[in-house]
Amino acid sequence: MTPKRKQKLFIVLGLVSLAAIAIGLTLYALRANINLFFSPVQIAAGSAPMERQIRAGGMVKEGSVSRNKESLEVEFKVTDYVDDLEVYYSGILPDLFREGQGVVVVGELQSDGRFRADQVLARHDENYMPPEVAQALEEAGYSPADYQAKAAEVGKRLEAQGNAEPSQY
Repeated sequence: MTPKRKQKLFIVLGLVSLAAIAIGLTLYALRANINLFFSPVQIAAGSAPMERQIRAGGMVKEGSVSRNKESLEVEFKVTDYVDDLEVYYSGILPDLFREGQGVVVVGELQSDGRFRADQVLARHDENYMPPEVAQALEEAGYSPADYQAKAAEVGKRLEAQGNAEPSQY
């Protein structure tokens, strides 16, 4: 091999190495920013990672909202009507948050099985289901239409009882 070919070979190998390092560092940095979605069924099955930021979603279980009177701390259960996920959150809840409505919570699953939410997102009506929730339910063998009907039933029952005003929570 001539010296000129060796020089070109080293340059090409150096560029390939630098590109591989750059791609590896980029993927490593992006890995920390990915929020994977899990349903309560998947979390109960142990599919969700512990103490890593994830998203979880479902319906706020009827009668599960408990608010601390002296702070902004609130505890509630998110359900897919198969399994429940206990969530605790400290902060101001969205106006649309109420029992029987769908939510997506962003936070970390703790070692005690509870979910510490950093953010609570409420959906805008009883007919909307986040695509991640619908897909997770289908993968678990359940029909999203059944859950939408159940959510509408719970919403009507709460409205009839006079508990459906978002301002209560």
